[in-house]
Amino acid sequence: MSRRDSLHPPVRRALEKDGWSITDDPLILPFKDRLLKTDLGAERALAAEKAGRKIAVEIKDFDHQSPVNELEKTLGQLQLYEWALEEIEPDRELFLAISEEVYNIHFITPLFRTAVERAAIKIVIVNREKEEILKWET
Repeated sequence: MSRRDSLHPPVRRALEKDGWSITDDPLILPFKDRLLKTDLGAERALAAEKAGRKIAVEIKDFDHQSPVNELEKTLGQLQLYEWALEEIEPDRELFLAISEEVYNIHFITPLFRTAVERAAIKIVIVNREKEEILKWET
């Protein structure tokens, strides 16, 4: 089993505080000949539902040695999850959850901004300490 990122519990609690009901932890996506799991932090997933909206959340803490390598891996994961969701749950939106610190260090740089824009990544930014959602970027 893959390790859970340290950001998993704060993101889950932030979503719950924001009125989301957690439905799957992890959210398993049967796709073609594989079972994919959107993950919390680096490895696990969480799905939530609010006011008729369904979301899948991939959480990354970007605590690896190379943030660029982590971005490359994340882009591939998100693409696979998006394809799976298009086929099996087209009404569920995919979000990448990151901490405020990660956003302020990496996601304001030109490379990360370009990746987010070109891949049309939806982001939820969480304050780790307060366990609160600061912003939804869609």
